[in-house]
Amino acid sequence: MAFLLVSAYLLLTHARGAPVENGTLLETLKSQVGLFSNKSEHYSAQVRPPGTSRQIPQTIIIGVRKGGTRALLEMLDIHPNIVVAATEVHFFDWDENYVKGIDWYRNLMPFSYGNQITIEKTPGYFTSPQAPGRIHDMNSSIKLLLILRDPTERVISDYTQVYYNRVESHKPVQLFEDIVIKNGVLNTKYKAIQRSLYDVHMEKWLKHFSLDQIHIVDGNTLIKDPLPELQKVERFLNLPSRIMSSNFYFNQTKGFYCIRSDGRERCLHESKGRPHPLVNSTVLEQLYSYFREHNAKFYRMVNHSFDWH
Repeated sequence: MAFLLVSAYLLLTHARGAPVENGTLLETLKSQVGLFSNKSEHYSAQVRPPGTSRQIPQTIIIGVRKGGTRALLEMLDIHPNIVVAATEVHFFDWDENYVKGIDWYRNLMPFSYGNQITIEKTPGYFTSPQAPGRIHDMNSSIKLLLILRDPTERVISDYTQVYYNRVESHKPVQLFEDIVIKNGVLNTKYKAIQRSLYDVHMEKWLKHFSLDQIHIVDGNTLIKDPLPELQKVERFLNLPSRIMSSNFYFNQTKGFYCIRSDGRERCLHESKGRPHPLVNSTVLEQLYSYFREHNAKFYRMVNHSFDWH
């Protein structure tokens, strides 16, 4: 981030011909590099580079939560023809944002050139009852990206995120098994389990969009071998092939791939890739068994199978 701030400083001072006062400079630089919150006034302060404008996203990463959406967005940001919104906008799934209107939404996007695609990602869209219809109303021909991973792994990852958040907030926590199993049976009402019912959610999206408008990224493959999955996305978006194997290196300490681009290296936030708890094997089998039928239905819906339990 420091690199981005310095780069933005050089661009800004070169464009203006003179230094800017520190306070104004900091706020401007934060806007330039995408350090903003979900408030339009922060975007309105951005300095517009000549020849650019804010565009409503031509592509949206719709989910799934804990499926690898942040990794996908960061990796796609390597491509020179892609610009990304730095925060989750929650326009189509939060009523309090949706009522603010399309201009509010557009004003939350980064500036882009005519040859660039704007992408935003909000994982909550995939499981939202309202999001498919609202996105269709905005642009019925939009291209959507959906990154999925093994449903059971996703449940455990979902639990892990909430667990660490509660620990950091000094709130009480429960063991995974105590949440997933209630009165000796699987707690299928647990939100994390509900989010992994991909067939249930996909059915809602296919009521509004054709299957060829939704590209499914294999999240399990992306973290092991990013390039092939990203090349598929490039083709889906009709973009020239610009992402290369040299853009990635495996970080032994973190245990996943990091990004090398524009002369710098960066990894995902430390909250990503946290160790998962060891789960009782009997509970794992119950989860595998429960998801098996849902997975099979999902495979039929999308005409593709995945290496899930």
